[in-house]
Amino acid sequence: MAMTARQEARALSTDERELVDKSRAPALRALTDAQLATVLKRMRVRRDKARTVAERQRREMRGKTRARGAKPSRDDEGSQLKLTVLSAALRRLETETARRQRATAKKSLVASAKKALSLKQKASRAAPKKPASGKRAAGTGPRSKAPVAVKNHVPGSARGRVRAQTARVQAKRDSRPR
Repeated sequence: MAMTARQEARALSTDERELVDKSRAPALRALTDAQLATVLKRMRVRRDKARTVAERQRREMRGKTRARGAKPSRDDEGSQLKLTVLSAALRRLETETARRQRATAKKSLVASAKKALSLKQKASRAAPKKPASGKRAAGTGPRSKAPVAVKNHVPGSARGRVRAQTARVQAKRDSRPR
C-alpha cells in the first residue's frame, strides 16, 4: 500500500524523517559508502525499536502483558505505520548497499581480468620460439603409428570348431517358433 508524505510525516519523528529522506533516490546516491553504512546502522536501530514498541502494544491490546503507561494500548496503528515506513526505507538502503557491492566486485573482476590478459600477452611476447622437432611442421596432422603385428595363439582348428558351434546355436535359435 502506497503511503502519502503526510502519513509518513505523522508517523515519524524529525530524526526518523531525516533518515527516511536519506534513503530516497537523489540523496541516497549522493551518500558515500561510509555515510551509507552509518545511515543503515541507525535505520536498523530505529526499525528494531519500532518493532519492539509495536509488539509490546499488540501484547497489551490482547491482554498478555500489563500496560506500560497509565492505561493499556487500544490501538497500535501508529506504531505499525512507523514500522512499515522504516522497514521500507531500510530495504531501500540495503538494496543500494548490495548494488554498490556488486559494482565494486565487477570493477575488481574487470581489473583482474585485464591484469591477467596483460600478463599473458607479456609472457607470450617474451617466450622464445620453440624449434621444430625433426621434420614436423604446423598443419601436417597427427603422426601415424606403424601397425603392430600380434601373434595369434589360438590354433586354426579351435577357431573353426568355435565358429561352427556358433553357427549351429544360431541356426537352432532361428528355427524356434516365435
